[in-house]
Amino acid sequence: MEKNVKKERFNKIAVNRTNKILDTLRLLGNCSNTASYEYTEEDVKKIFNAIEQEVKMQKQKFGKCNTNGKFEL
Repeated sequence: MEKNVKKERFNKIAVNRTNKILDTLRLLGNCSNTASYEYTEEDVKKIFNAIEQEVKMQKQKFGKCNTNGKFEL
């Protein structure tokens, strides 16, 4: 594959997958509604520890990566 083709393919896939992850995290935030759900601080810690651990492992595969707001390459 030509370098440009690989880069374009990466951009398309990475942007789509990243935006799916961001949308899913926003949906997880809906679980904070105490009118609909009941949870403990320990539950919240377990959820975010698992997410942070996975992010850390995946980030190591790429090296340093800084983003803020909506993801774009």
